[in-house]
Amino acid sequence: MRPKPNLLRLTCSALLLAFLASPLIAADTAPSARFEKEIQAYEAADKKNPPAPGAIVFVGSSTFRMWKSMEKDFPEHRVLNRGFGGSEMADAVYFADRIVIPYKPKLIVVHEGGNDIHAKKTAEQVLADFKAFVTKVRAALPDVPIAFSSIPPAPVRWSEADTIRKANQLIKDYIATEKNIVYMDIFDALLGPDGKPKEDLFLPDRLHLNADGYKIRAALTRPHLGPAMKKADQ
Repeated sequence: MRPKPNLLRLTCSALLLAFLASPLIAADTAPSARFEKEIQAYEAADKKNPPAPGAIVFVGSSTFRMWKSMEKDFPEHRVLNRGFGGSEMADAVYFADRIVIPYKPKLIVVHEGGNDIHAKKTAEQVLADFKAFVTKVRAALPDVPIAFSSIPPAPVRWSEADTIRKANQLIKDYIATEKNIVYMDIFDALLGPDGKPKEDLFLPDRLHLNADGYKIRAALTRPHLGPAMKKADQ
């Protein structure tokens, strides 16, 4: 027995809608599936040794995750490193209510965008996701300051430099219209006299900073962290 034409059309339409919807579902669940183990590890550490509120929270991609000297670089502050490698700005938005907002930080330092651009996202998309991060944080912590650490150059991704510059400029322009947000320029400080990234500031992968590179990043970050904390607050 053949299906009726109307029933056949309805069935085909339903299958088509399911097919078209499936990528959207995958995109929505991707951040959780991809980084869940790292986030759960942070949550387990927090449960074992709960951080006192009021720290400076650094959230972002592998540049922060690999910043092993962070506490030594800022001895006058209490810092909490919540970097997770490979993350994009949308991931920082997705996990903000688990690894940023609960700490009630004194300041939030954000470093994202490089992986976004490497994944072919536009500068405008990076800006939109940063705005979403600010909106989500402000809804829970309306008075907390936010510092955006600009997307840096890297020798291995130098072909993406124009898009990185555009994203940085868009975010810088947006920050200029907002209160309690600052822009930290890291890009230019990592360039040599030839206008290209200084190879001696990077690890052999030509993507991540070495110890000398982190010294520069620390020096540029320090003035934005505010006054030194009292010993009782650290």
